[in-house]
Amino acid sequence: MLDDAHRWERQQVRRIASWDSPWVRHGLPVVESAAERTRLWWGAAALMASLGGPAGRTAAVRGLVSMGVAELLSNTVAKQLVRRRRPPAHLLHHANVQRRPASSSFPSGHTAAATAFATAVARHSPWWGAAVAVPATMVAVERLHTGAHYPSDVTAGTAIGLASTWLTHHTHWLSASLRSNLPSRRCPPA
Repeated sequence: MLDDAHRWERQQVRRIASWDSPWVRHGLPVVESAAERTRLWWGAAALMASLGGPAGRTAAVRGLVSMGVAELLSNTVAKQLVRRRRPPAHLLHHANVQRRPASSSFPSGHTAAATAFATAVARHSPWWGAAVAVPATMVAVERLHTGAHYPSDVTAGTAIGLASTWLTHHTHWLSASLRSNLPSRRCPPA
């Protein structure tokens, strides 16, 4: 059964890597380059914070916090626990084969960060969330197209991103709830 799943994933890598259209050839690399080292998400957060008013600032901060948790969970924890080689180069028939990272393939840290940022932003500002969902989805597709990841790596990255958003939301809710239940430390009137 594992052999069948692995064979299916290799077929998907080969199929997605063979996509050849102007949108794929030109659009995906631009988004991927912008998403390197999370620059795209920091830039989006700066734009939201400057143009989005209080809701935009809240969405930007929550997006960055969620993204940071996703990066920690995917790159520092999961990649160290699961060592998986990248898809073999012979499955790919384009120039991006040489640009693949040497780190573990599982999970996709790019996808985890993109998903966490987009979903956390959408919780606080649906309009900004919709705007960043497009490049977040493009990042996930690009990770498959360049052969940097198997579909299960991208799926796991998505799950980590969603879990990071849930965790940061509930941690914030819990800390806010605890703060509101603490006794007030007001100074008595003089």
